[in-house]
Amino acid sequence: MKVDKTKTSMIKKSRRDFVRNTALFTGGALLLPNLQMSGMANVLGDKKLKLALVGCGGRGTGAAVQALNADDNIELVAMADAFEDRLKGSLANISKAMGETKKINVKEKNQFVGFDAATKAMDLADVVILATPPGFRPQHFEYAVNNGKHVFMEKPVATDVPGVRKVLAAAKKAKENKLNVVVGLQRHYQDSYLSAIDQIKKDAIGKIVSGQVYWNSGGVWVRERQPQQSELEYQMRNWYYFNWLCGDHILEQHIHNIDVANWFVGEYPISAQGMGGRQVRNGKDHGEIYDHHFVEYTYPSGAVIASQCRHQPETMSKVSEFFQGTKGTVYTKGDTATITDWSGNSVFEHRGKDDPNPYEVEHIKLFESIRNGGVIADAENGAKSTMSAIIGRMATYSGKVIKWDEAMQSNIDLAPDDLTWDSPAPVQPNADGSYNIPKPGETVVI
Repeated sequence: MKVDKTKTSMIKKSRRDFVRNTALFTGGALLLPNLQMSGMANVLGDKKLKLALVGCGGRGTGAAVQALNADDNIELVAMADAFEDRLKGSLANISKAMGETKKINVKEKNQFVGFDAATKAMDLADVVILATPPGFRPQHFEYAVNNGKHVFMEKPVATDVPGVRKVLAAAKKAKENKLNVVVGLQRHYQDSYLSAIDQIKKDAIGKIVSGQVYWNSGGVWVRERQPQQSELEYQMRNWYYFNWLCGDHILEQHIHNIDVANWFVGEYPISAQGMGGRQVRNGKDHGEIYDHHFVEYTYPSGAVIASQCRHQPETMSKVSEFFQGTKGTVYTKGDTATITDWSGNSVFEHRGKDDPNPYEVEHIKLFESIRNGGVIADAENGAKSTMSAIIGRMATYSGKVIKWDEAMQSNIDLAPDDLTWDSPAPVQPNADGSYNIPKPGETVVI
């Protein structure tokens, strides 16, 4: 993939800058004119593109800055979030990051708060950024596509199977109507991974037969319950720990590595089996999710990929992928990709400390495609990699072998579409304030 040097020259960063910027802008986010489809299908030339941000947490804020830097004639006109303080803080941070610019024009009347905020913001835009907790993604994506919007949406794209099916249906419609959709699985826009997949396609390692993918770390933030909060507000503020909003960390974070496995193997898994639990992160503010998962994914070709993710402090941290082929191995991590044959000889190496930032490249590619009448169609893969992580969660929660085709029939809907502030939270605490934890052998997942 070649990138416009006039853009990428501005975004080449040192390793230190890359780590600092992505740490600031790649964390979680909080929730939140009807144009004719034919008018939106191809936005060409130098037309000013109107941008709406839906979900004003750290990731949404970062994506908005990256989008504004990606195109010379774009304007942020609307923002939406469930919480006013999140929206105001995001707008302040975007303005600070962008400095003096005419690209930010979010009038007070176009700052929308609440459960209906997303649709109001999207109605004002040509291009939308969807960066709420993923439980809201399917309904927001469906609305965006039905109303002719080009989309950047963060991963994962759903937390349950009905949501995956909704995204797949909308993805088909988006492609038919020539709407561009980029999903924030940014390794697809990262030079090291692109160089590795190019070598794999050239048969550098032969057929992939096994692999190991990892997202092991010390964990993420916790937002403690405040006295004035309703149960619903508490869960939305502390969204990472509730499956209807997050889907567990095997989905919210580890999807990146599982997606790489799917990409490199060239297939999606047909089954998953594994184990997991919570040993360290087990307080009341840790909701209902596990702190570790281990899953074996089996693919149609016979390849078996071992998946690890862990949120436990003072343990080995590892975020990378390693695959074994009939001719050799490939290892990917960050800006590095290496291929070695079975005699230990180096076959290929990419060390790209000066590579362009993939979090910015994905936005550059989106706007280039919109202006040139192209179609980027990431949503189907985003949905299927989301589903891959979901069947992994199903396997660890149930202790059973989960088959893709059977799981795709599930009607267990974790994330209601019709919430209001008067709605009960989809998950209710026990009398002591704890939540029911999935129990292998008992928990029903399909």
